[in-house]
Amino acid sequence: MSAWKAKRFWKTATVTEAPDGYAVHLDARPVRTPAKAPLVVPTRALAGEIAREWDAVDEKIDPSKMPYTRSANAAIDKVAHQHAEVARMIADYGDADLVCYRAETPVELTARQAEAWDPLLDWADSVLKVKLFPVVGVVHSPQDALALAHLHHMVESLDSWALTAFHDLVSLSGSLVIGFAALHDLHPVETLWALSRIDETWQQEQWGSDEEAQFMAARKESDFLHAKRFYDISRNDATCHPASLT
Repeated sequence: MSAWKAKRFWKTATVTEAPDGYAVHLDARPVRTPAKAPLVVPTRALAGEIAREWDAVDEKIDPSKMPYTRSANAAIDKVAHQHAEVARMIADYGDADLVCYRAETPVELTARQAEAWDPLLDWADSVLKVKLFPVVGVVHSPQDALALAHLHHMVESLDSWALTAFHDLVSLSGSLVIGFAALHDLHPVETLWALSRIDETWQQEQWGSDEEAQFMAARKESDFLHAKRFYDISRNDATCHPASLT
């Protein structure tokens, strides 16, 4: 039996000013989160994206087609109430960051990893003031405790909107360094995604890729690009900029 979905009851979705930001109204009714909290976001641009999603609803509400609404709901209902736990979980990626773990062989893959990831580690050292060391193999090798503490502080300093986006940037890429590189606009977001896929691209070149794997890869890339866009349009003058997190 198919899951029940609420039907469209409104004619127009509009953006309105709210005491703490911007809300979206469906006709005269304000949108609320699944936890019944007011859906109020920090910028008009983000509210506009959410309003467009509600305006695009045809007959039944399908959350899978409303990524900005879903992300805003997560920021309000989950991240805002579990900020420390989410920050700790994401910061832990620094101790096993994707860009630190290198293959032993073949030499072509190790060279490709070094070419892609060494500059990211150099950037983290110079900009984030965090020195992480590459290791060979898959056995965990702890990074410097002071470096990890600094990374944790930077993650914890993110507001709930930024942390919501950062959670996806890091978990999808497997790299705290790539996540911060996205926040700092080190490279176009598409380039950063490609840098996180060095191993998968290599495997695909050697053995090919099936249709399901291609579908999952495309979905993850779409989610990664969305997370960066969500971060960008959630910024305003009252929030901290990435440069202040170093």
